[in-house]
Amino acid sequence: MVTINGERLLGDLRVLRAMGATGTGVVRPAFSETDMAARRWLMERYEQAGLRAQIDGVGNVLGRSANPGRALLIGSHSDTQPTGGWLDGALGVIYGLEVVRALAEDPSTRYLAVDAISWQDEESRFYGCMGSRSFCGEFPPSAEAGLRDKDGVALADALEQAGLSGTPRLAAADHDYLGFLEAHIEQGPHLEEDGRRIGIVESIVGLGGMVFTFTGQQNHAGTTMMAGRKDAATALYALASLINEAFPKVAGPRSVWTMGRAVLSPGAPSIVPGHGELELQFRDVDPDVLDRFEAIAHELVDVINSRGGATVETMPSRARISAAHMDAGFRRHLSEAAERHAPGQWAAMPSGAFHDAGVVCTVMPCAMVFIPSIGGISHDFAEDSHDDDIVLGCQVLASGAAAILEGAGA
Repeated sequence: MVTINGERLLGDLRVLRAMGATGTGVVRPAFSETDMAARRWLMERYEQAGLRAQIDGVGNVLGRSANPGRALLIGSHSDTQPTGGWLDGALGVIYGLEVVRALAEDPSTRYLAVDAISWQDEESRFYGCMGSRSFCGEFPPSAEAGLRDKDGVALADALEQAGLSGTPRLAAADHDYLGFLEAHIEQGPHLEEDGRRIGIVESIVGLGGMVFTFTGQQNHAGTTMMAGRKDAATALYALASLINEAFPKVAGPRSVWTMGRAVLSPGAPSIVPGHGELELQFRDVDPDVLDRFEAIAHELVDVINSRGGATVETMPSRARISAAHMDAGFRRHLSEAAERHAPGQWAAMPSGAFHDAGVVCTVMPCAMVFIPSIGGISHDFAEDSHDDDIVLGCQVLASGAAAILEGAGA
């Protein structure tokens, strides 16, 4: 049975953590000098593991096996949030590297073909899941043209600075992969709260979003009587309250919704606001739940408009992202590996966060393994997982990957 080297795994994770380390977290945004240094280091590690390594034109790092037969692709992303945790993405990248090494060291599995990858810009400095979308043909020139980050840096300039201008880009059509496996920290509390050590992802939730625009009449806060006000703030607060009252009545067991951006103008304590914006995001694995959320939001807009005062208009804030379902056969192999290595301590579950696997599953079978996040914290410097969970997760992935390849006759 294939056995990973836990100390080697943890050692590489800590080396990668040091690239961009800031306190307990990591700052390694896509295409930054630190990010590119990490990608060059990863390329070296791939080559030391016997893979043929390359960095493509959008920064994806691919290590290709020399073994014959259809390969299984394993990895995640190594870029981080602006103030990110050390395991988000990096865990799955180093898992891919360690699975390659562990399989090669076992005489019974050394013939199996596994390619390892680190996707670029999953965290949306320029374009969410850019690397995997480019690979899957979902990053056309029309999407790329004019892209800039929040600081106004153009993608074209970032590519040139990183030395990638004119470099060929990977494409799924050029590969005949058996499928893709991604491991990740859960980024939520469920595994820890339920006393589980491994999660086998069934689906990645779908996502919808709406932006509400409030139009009132800006006026003096001391002389404008309450009955005559057209207060954009009052309408905004009222709609937010109604959403939080209505959504629980139609929500699924793991539905979530967030109103994370609210803007009032002009934003002064002595002025009745004449303009406001509120952005709503909602997620669930069931498209019917997402449809109900959207329909209710429109109904509540009508309620606010019927009251007089400031008026509300709404429009989608983003294209709807459908739920991404993981491959049943892959999930079975990973579940059997989880039961072998963590009997009774694993669970099938949805992913509330989006991942590269949600893109790659449009072109090949995919599956995901989760390990617990301490306190359910992610996208924060405090993000962490226990070492023994990190090692266990990689062992489950390695065993599952071997079973998938052997079952396919590789």
